Amino acid sequence: MSGQNRDEAGGPDSGARAPREGVDPEVLEFAQMLFQLARDGETERLAAYVDAGVSPDLTNERGDALLMLAAYNGHPDTVRALLARGAEVDRANDRGQTPLAGAVFKGYGEVVRVLFEGGADPNGGTPTAVDTARMFEKDAFLELFGV
Repeated sequence: MSGQNRDEAGGPDSGARAPREGVDPEVLEFAQMLFQLARDGETERLAAYVDAGVSPDLTNERGDALLMLAAYNGHPDTVRALLARGAEVDRANDRGQTPLAGAVFKGYGEVVRVLFEGGADPNGGTPTAVDTARMFEKDAFLELFGV
């Protein structure tokens, strides 16, 4: 989980890129607000927007979906709410990283359990959640995955 413009762990950051030409600044601002709600674990507010029609698989310019941002920032209730509203559990970002691998990396046990019980594939993505657990000696996650 590494790369430029990411936090030290290499996961989804909160940095914003310059808006693309032709994108309405108000729409961009609204989208950025939604991504921040996911990062902050503002479950009720984010769920209300999804219930009103925002895609639970909305992605930012790096391909990080709302679920990835909630998982990587340790918000199990937000993860549950997004999954209940149809978020794709194994949706990888542009770097091939999945929400499950990000949660394993960060050591968020409850988030890992919610994602795994929600059908996340521990062998999906790059690196996989299994590989991440091995790399960082997170044996409890390997046990959960049956490895």
